Amino acid sequence: MSSIQQLLDIGKEKLIASGNEYAKYDRKVLLEETLGCNYMYMLTHGEEEVPAEKEERYLSLIERRAEHYPLQYLLGYAHFMDYTFFVNEHVLIPRNDTEILVEYADHVLKQMEQGQQSIRVLDLCCGSGCIGISLKLYHPEIELTLSDVSKDALQVVKKNVEQYQIQAHVNCGDLFEGLAGSYDMIVCNPPYIESEVVDTLMPEVKEYEPVLALDGGEDGLIFYRRIIEQAVKYLPEHGWIFFEIGSDQGKSVSELMQQQGFADVKIERDYAGLDRVVYGQFHN
Repeated sequence: MSSIQQLLDIGKEKLIASGNEYAKYDRKVLLEETLGCNYMYMLTHGEEEVPAEKEERYLSLIERRAEHYPLQYLLGYAHFMDYTFFVNEHVLIPRNDTEILVEYADHVLKQMEQGQQSIRVLDLCCGSGCIGISLKLYHPEIELTLSDVSKDALQVVKKNVEQYQIQAHVNCGDLFEGLAGSYDMIVCNPPYIESEVVDTLMPEVKEYEPVLALDGGEDGLIFYRRIIEQAVKYLPEHGWIFFEIGSDQGKSVSELMQQQGFADVKIERDYAGLDRVVYGQFHN
């Protein structure tokens, strides 16, 4: 049997050898998960021997991580906003950049709540549901619909809805398929990577995350065109739409929105100073 410190050292060595720049962090998190204790305990009990079955479990996780299998999939969850969401290979891993979309949508919802009694929000291409569920947790009174084309992704969504015990309608369909009525706000992180770029992404993404949620067609804009064209049938006058975008897509998506009657279209940047969110209000 190995000690806690020995396993930490082995984990770091294997992950560094695999080219993992977060080796020290990843080995720590995986051992915390395996042992069910925090890092402070491991630091103060470094000589403690680890039971053989837990050692085997930890080393198997390290091997998978060394193959670039995403940490969040190994753990089965990811942190987003103030919450934790179940994730697996059927959904994109929630990222910090997407929090920008939630923050701006949250700001607009606060303003809408001052003048509206009922607000319907649609999270389109919802993946894990992290965007819509976060907004629902911040604004319990909204009527939330979560929609995705992937049945497997919606199984993850349902787990996250149940985890937080919220009311939400879950729909399976290609974009607006299966949806009816109007929505006061649509939030969406659609596939937006250019097809030829997908194979150049880091191994964790291109080998394990769902291509269905990444590939945005030849120019990366195919889903924006379809969504913006169809969204006008589901938005009332002054309804809002919020998109996450690739860092070079702000101008293109803004123009697509303006052509369909969206006004006051704004482009917002992420924490790295790159364009990340486009949003605007529909006017007939």
